Amino acid sequence: MAAVRFQQVAKTYPGRRGGPPVPVLQQLDLAIDDGEFLVLVGPSGCGKSTLLRLLAGLETPSSGEIFVGNRPVSGLRPSQRDVAMVFQSYALYPHLSVADNLSFGLRRSQPRPPLQQLQDSLHRSTRALPPALRVPSRREERLSQRVREVATMLELEPLLERRPKELSGGQKQRVALGRAIARQPAVFLMDEPLSNLDAKLRTGTRTQIVELQRRLGTTTLYVTHDQVEAMTMGHRIAVLNGGWLQQLGTPMELYQSPANLFVAQFIGSPPMNLLPVEVAGVEHVVLAGKRFPVEGPMLAALAGRNGHQLTGGLRPEHLRLAPAANRNLAAEVMHLEALGNEQLLTCRLKEGSQLVVVRSGPDQSATAGQTVHLEVDPAGWRLFDSGGDALNPPAQGPRSRPELRLPVL
Repeated sequence: MAAVRFQQVAKTYPGRRGGPPVPVLQQLDLAIDDGEFLVLVGPSGCGKSTLLRLLAGLETPSSGEIFVGNRPVSGLRPSQRDVAMVFQSYALYPHLSVADNLSFGLRRSQPRPPLQQLQDSLHRSTRALPPALRVPSRREERLSQRVREVATMLELEPLLERRPKELSGGQKQRVALGRAIARQPAVFLMDEPLSNLDAKLRTGTRTQIVELQRRLGTTTLYVTHDQVEAMTMGHRIAVLNGGWLQQLGTPMELYQSPANLFVAQFIGSPPMNLLPVEVAGVEHVVLAGKRFPVEGPMLAALAGRNGHQLTGGLRPEHLRLAPAANRNLAAEVMHLEALGNEQLLTCRLKEGSQLVVVRSGPDQSATAGQTVHLEVDPAGWRLFDSGGDALNPPAQGPRSRPELRLPVL
C-alpha cells in the first residue's frame, strides 16, 4: 500500500482552432494517506477525472509532480505506477470470458519470453482436455488461483465462463472491480463506477465497494457526482471547482462547516439555504426585517462586524415549522416532496421573496399555497463574507481517519 501526493500539479490543454489554452487543474496540492478512501466531487469539467488520469499515467501533467509512496511517478509508464483504474464504462473485453477478463492485467503485468508465452497459450487452450493431454504452466496455474480468490470475494464463481454480453450491469461492474483487485495494486482509481447502475443496484454495490476497501486497506481515489456516495463512502472528501481545490475534510466537516459558498451549495442534498443578512450587535443578525439570535461556532465571528452585510446559510433541518409568532418567518409553501421518512418543503419568504427548503417530519401537514411560519435554529447559522468565504473556516488540525459509514440498505 502507499500514500499519494500531488505537489503543485497543473494540467492545461491546448486551445482548439488557435484559441487560448484551457486550464483544467491549477497548482493542486493534495495528500492522500496510506489506506485512505478519498472521494473527489465537483461539477462537470472541474478536473476530477483528469486528476485520476494523471495519476494513472493516461495524461501527463503540465507542471508539478505526483508521488506514490515516496516515488515520483510522472515520468513512469502506466504499467510501472502500481495503480489500477475502474472506468465508468466497465471497459471489459467482449471476446474474453469473465475469468480471462479478471486475469488480463495479471497476464501482462510482467514481460514473458516467447517460449513462456507459447507455453501459457497452450496451457489455456488445453485446459478443457483430460489431465494427461494438458500442457502444464505454473504461471497460469498461479493466475487461475488468484482469479478464483477474487471471484469468491466478489461472488463471481458461477459467471467465470460467461462473456460480458451475458452479464447484467451489476455483474459487469463486479468484474471490472475484480480485474483491478486481482492485480493487488498500491492504489485504486475509480471514475464514477456506479453511474450506469439503477438505484437499488447502486446502493448494494456501493456497500460492497466500501467493505472491500476496508478489508483490503488499499488507498482509493473515487470520483462521483452522487451526493450519497460522497457522504457515505469516503474517509474524506475533496471538492474541486474550476481546477482549484475548494475544501478537503471529512463528510461532516464539509456539511457542517463549508469553507465557502460553493461548498455550501455543492455539498448536501438539498443544498444549504443562502440568505442576505445584516449583523446587529454581537449576538444577532437581521433577516427579512426580523432579528435572530446566533449561537454556537458563529457567535465569535460576529465581533467587530456590526452593520456588515453577510450571506447567512441554513441547512434545511435548521428551519422548522412553528406557530405564528412575531419572531418567526412567514412563508408560502410553493412545492412539497413527500419522501416517506421526511418531507421537503420549498417555501417563498413573504418578505424578501427568497426561496428556502425546509426539512420536516412526515406527520406534519402542509399543502402548496399554504402560509406557514418558520423558526430558525440559533446554532444552525453559517455566515459568509462578501467574497463568499466562511467567516470561521474549519481548523486544519492533525488528520485522523474516521470509520467508514456504510450506506443504509
